[in-house]
Amino acid sequence: MTPPDEPTEPNASDMSLAELREEIEEIDQELVQLIARRTYVADTIARVKAEEDLPTTDEDQEDRVMERAGENAARFDVDSNLVKAIFRLLIELNKVEQRENR
Repeated sequence: MTPPDEPTEPNASDMSLAELREEIEEIDQELVQLIARRTYVADTIARVKAEEDLPTTDEDQEDRVMERAGENAARFDVDSNLVKAIFRLLIELNKVEQRENR
């Protein structure tokens, strides 16, 4: 059995196109749920920053997030540029939201 933190890849020869598309739909839903969870936590961080009068941007933290993104991309053999682009977008959207709510 594959550990839960490692992705499992469907065997294309064992699955129909409809089954593969259903798998993609499930993954897409999980991705959106994770983005919603991340956004909720980022919003909470924004409130703490506002309460403590901390700046919206924390470049050291952003660097750590990007470094982790690259490490996780390598760990799961996913294109690092793609993963980092997604995380950069998430970070930028969170910062825009923080600025608008201050």
